[in-house]
Amino acid sequence: MRRRFFVERFANGAARLEGESARHLGRVLRAEPAQIYELSDGESIFLARVDRVSSQQVDFSLLEALPACAPRFQTSLLLALVKFDRFEWALEKATELGVDTIVPLAAERSEKAFVAAAAKRAARWQKILLESAQQARCVRVPVLQAAMRPASAFAQSVAPVRVLLSERAGAPPIQAVFSGAASKRVEGEPLRIDLSVGPEGGWTEREFQTASSAAFVEASLGKSILRTETAVIAGLAAAHLYFDA
Repeated sequence: MRRRFFVERFANGAARLEGESARHLGRVLRAEPAQIYELSDGESIFLARVDRVSSQQVDFSLLEALPACAPRFQTSLLLALVKFDRFEWALEKATELGVDTIVPLAAERSEKAFVAAAAKRAARWQKILLESAQQARCVRVPVLQAAMRPASAFAQSVAPVRVLLSERAGAPPIQAVFSGAASKRVEGEPLRIDLSVGPEGGWTEREFQTASSAAFVEASLGKSILRTETAVIAGLAAAHLYFDA
């Protein structure tokens, strides 16, 4: 299977790969002229031939356009900050499951040290998203927003489907929430979903209230208490089941 890389743009039948990805392709993968790779600019995909390799860039000639299937739904993941190894694992798996945007949340039960260090980790997280998108052969790399408080993230949501994963006993099962939303979707129009996953220890009462005020619906993933990163996978997998069929 051909490797896929992301470039800034396609222009005049050519493209250029720069930065760390170019260095990896040139030094680690030992790319040579005439080799074939797949390139994406975030909107379209081309089969491309290597023309020239240098220490800082790789130049390509575009050969032919490849199918870039439009997603049937788009997802923003509002993800509470947790221990960084688990948070980064969640970023990787969310990318593989096709998430479009990731918003780190400084939840009330997120440890202050994680919140304080989030900005310094942004470059590393961007790299994880890029590498995961390449590995999963995505059309685009997810957008990583700056960390914010849940109330701000909830308030700015305009998605038709807004779901807050909840461990509370009265929360309806996620299949009921998603099946209801799926029955109301307009055929042919991509659906936007905002899925919010809380920290270890769960959401506080105040966060439940602010989410409800912003029209987020609570949804349960079952009786078990899941780790944050497990809930990410389960929630996104459920979205694929109901909206990507």
